[in-house]
Amino acid sequence: MKNQTVREPSTLLSFVPIIVLVCLLAVTIQIYGNDALSGGSQIVLLIASAVCCLIAIAYCKVKWEVIEEAISKNIADLSPAILILLIIGALSGAWMISGIVPTLIYYGMGIIHPSYYLVSTCIICAVVSVIIGSSWTTIATVGVALLGVGQALGFSPGWIGGAIISGAYFGDKVSPLSDTTVLSSSITGTPLFTHIRYLMITTIPTMLITLVIFTIVGFTYDAASTDQISTFTVVLKEKFVISPWLLIVPAVTLFLIIKRVPAIITLFLSAIAAGIVALIAQPHILQEIAGSDTSGVLAQFKGVLTSFYGSTAIDTGNAELNELVSTRGMSGMLNTIWLIICAMVFGGMMVASGMLMKIVTVFIRFMRNTFSVVTSTVATGIFLNLTTADQYISIILTGNMFKGVYKRKGYESRLLSRTIEGSVTVTSPLVPWNTCGMTQSMIMGISTFVYLPYCFFNLLSPIVNIIVAALGYKIYKVKPEEEVEVDKPKAEKS
Repeated sequence: MKNQTVREPSTLLSFVPIIVLVCLLAVTIQIYGNDALSGGSQIVLLIASAVCCLIAIAYCKVKWEVIEEAISKNIADLSPAILILLIIGALSGAWMISGIVPTLIYYGMGIIHPSYYLVSTCIICAVVSVIIGSSWTTIATVGVALLGVGQALGFSPGWIGGAIISGAYFGDKVSPLSDTTVLSSSITGTPLFTHIRYLMITTIPTMLITLVIFTIVGFTYDAASTDQISTFTVVLKEKFVISPWLLIVPAVTLFLIIKRVPAIITLFLSAIAAGIVALIAQPHILQEIAGSDTSGVLAQFKGVLTSFYGSTAIDTGNAELNELVSTRGMSGMLNTIWLIICAMVFGGMMVASGMLMKIVTVFIRFMRNTFSVVTSTVATGIFLNLTTADQYISIILTGNMFKGVYKRKGYESRLLSRTIEGSVTVTSPLVPWNTCGMTQSMIMGISTFVYLPYCFFNLLSPIVNIIVAALGYKIYKVKPEEEVEVDKPKAEKS
């Protein structure tokens, strides 16, 4: 029997799995709301994958072995990212339980001044988000506290929400603890810290412009009260041992990052160091986590291990702070990992069937120079945020769609990873039906359309990425189909 010739799918047919994915996600989000990532979105991805597989085998005549190989390769390529996400879960729990994060929050809140409420709010949310690597947690905890203060000071909900989200998503972009940062770097094959350093070229100017706007606007408001912030600092001081000595761990972590120690090693050492600090500085917290059925050395050991892998809840006497100091550990990363694996299955099938490349050709027509390449990527990322309603899926699909294009055109992978962050991550909370938009709107009690015009960091990020691409600043060409050391560019500037 003769081997069947593989048939190329049409452009219209190639969009069918994407359309199925978008429609089912819309229904899933309508049904489950903020819990869509707990399983519904993952199942939808597998259903869309099945549709893609059916078309690939029945119409395109692609063998199952080819599809299976593409899926396996996709998942294998993300193995380091999955390991990093698990270590980040352990690190975030250890940093909180050891008192490192409470110490940073305590000192950070001390700098707030009513006359500079908006800019202080943006800075505090940025610092906390960088530390814990989660915009959602920052907004749900510190952001909610600052929201109450802002309302008492007479600021409109839109301005408050804009300051909170701008700061939180700045941290979400540049923190090595952020799952979206890890995902963006991994999906494009860019080393994590290389990705973060390259991000600074567009992120810092965007943040500075944002802070200037909030500072100017803040001058028009009168000071009133900071009682809620004072309550937070008092409760933190009572519950945790707060000391500048605890900041040695983040300082050493920063040193390792600057020295370009591999991300997995840096994050692992930081987590272990935080666990040791917890044993020394917060034995009462470890005892509370371990429970009354264990005591002594065993309780301390159990408390540290639990903070690494599991969920912890500490009673501070303040409901908002209880939410802030609770941790999820490695187990808290499992939904994200599950989503990534299912998305990789979908991406692998789209690649093996030839559908993904067919869709990419639609955008390639407009790619003639650096400006058009970056602009097309930004437009695609925002489009996928609008259509798939989830930033993780949008990051993965955008990375898969353009990774090969950037390599063939001789662009470094870090340009793609930065562009994805500057288009997908930051715009996700601006879409009302996106999981991020729904979550932030619900947490703050502010409509997405109300805070959207004031999220200057999120609105400006895609624009700044396009402007930097147009200027060609720090954008280097490499040999097509090859990757060189991106930290030491030697080729000509584009």
